[in-house]
Amino acid sequence: MTSQELRFRRVKQQFPRPVVADAAQEMEAQLQKLHLAQKIKTGQQIGITVGSRGIQNIVPLLQTAVAHVRALGAKPYLLAAMGSHGGGTEAGQEELLDSLGITEASVGAPLKACAVSRPIGATAEGMTAYVLEAALEMDGILVVNRVKTHTSFKGRVESGLMKKLVVGLGGPSGAKQFHTFGSEELPRLLVEIGEVLLDNLPILGGVAIVENAYEETARLAALEPEQFITGEEELLRWSKSLMPALPVQQLDLLLIGEMGKNYSGTGVDTNIIGRIRIEGVPEPALPAIKRVAILDLSEASHGNAHGVGLADFVTKQLVDKIDRPKTYLNSLTSTFVIRSAIPMWFDTEEELVKGAFVSLGDPKPQALRAVIIPNTLYLTDLWVSEALGPEIEGREDVLWDGEWEPCSYDAAGRLTLRCELEHK
Repeated sequence: MTSQELRFRRVKQQFPRPVVADAAQEMEAQLQKLHLAQKIKTGQQIGITVGSRGIQNIVPLLQTAVAHVRALGAKPYLLAAMGSHGGGTEAGQEELLDSLGITEASVGAPLKACAVSRPIGATAEGMTAYVLEAALEMDGILVVNRVKTHTSFKGRVESGLMKKLVVGLGGPSGAKQFHTFGSEELPRLLVEIGEVLLDNLPILGGVAIVENAYEETARLAALEPEQFITGEEELLRWSKSLMPALPVQQLDLLLIGEMGKNYSGTGVDTNIIGRIRIEGVPEPALPAIKRVAILDLSEASHGNAHGVGLADFVTKQLVDKIDRPKTYLNSLTSTFVIRSAIPMWFDTEEELVKGAFVSLGDPKPQALRAVIIPNTLYLTDLWVSEALGPEIEGREDVLWDGEWEPCSYDAAGRLTLRCELEHK
């Protein structure tokens, strides 16, 4: 194979695009629906949850929540709620939040980081419900989180307000206990443990965030504590209808420019690549991708490469950035240890692509079904190989952008087509 033989063309995918015009204004409107003035007393300490995921408009959303609480005469605090992320330490939590732009200076409220969990109750089956000590110091808690499908399990509720309670506010102990069960048990436990926390914590309500495929704020929804489960169910269904996807479901090779915690909890979204890698859990039938390659690890991950084991090939550049203690803690806590196994790695991206070709039996370049994406979060702009042209031609949801270009590399062996598509 030579670079001139393998050609790609840039395409732009079109997805449903509902969007909130003014996120801060809408946040204030949703907070009004919670009638916090009737629940908060002057001088009380109110915790507003913040987590380890990159969420669009999160700073102005938090600023609005802080201002709303302060206007009621209470003292707002940013309550770090991220389970074992950030290395399971207060310093790590602060560092991670800082990388997301969430600081006292940016949001206007002091941060309470905490890594110590305490039991607060138990489920009917005797399962302990843990909560961070910092949360127990609060007179009231406002839960803020994005609702979307999870990368390890499927159920009534997945990633959202309930998970923010059970795993986020559960701290390292809560996260560890939750993930010791098989993925088929997690949806049930999320509800059962969550109900215990709702009964025993001063939860004021929550604001759920739904994003579209362009990672724009599509909807904000205020939920009273008793609405958390049913309300999140409805929002989760809608969120899944907005999810991005690859333009085709069967590929020989998927090249991912960058993995990272800012793109997915597993570094790469399992729903996009069609790989779960959890013992006892069958792999999805689709997407069906023979080889997955990841070229780099985002700086925002701070060395946490949990999910790297979902790939077949990676680069030396990625391997050199891995912080093993952070990565291993994430995978040991989740119990999905294979996700931190380091795949075959190559000195350059050019060597990686050549290695992938060999592993596929050296197919003719014109027959290779390949896609290049910047990461698994931004799928609006990507490159497709010539073999996919006939399938995409004429589709209204996929627009051609430019001409066919050879798969080329710079002097350092870096894939040039990928460089144009990076999202920081």
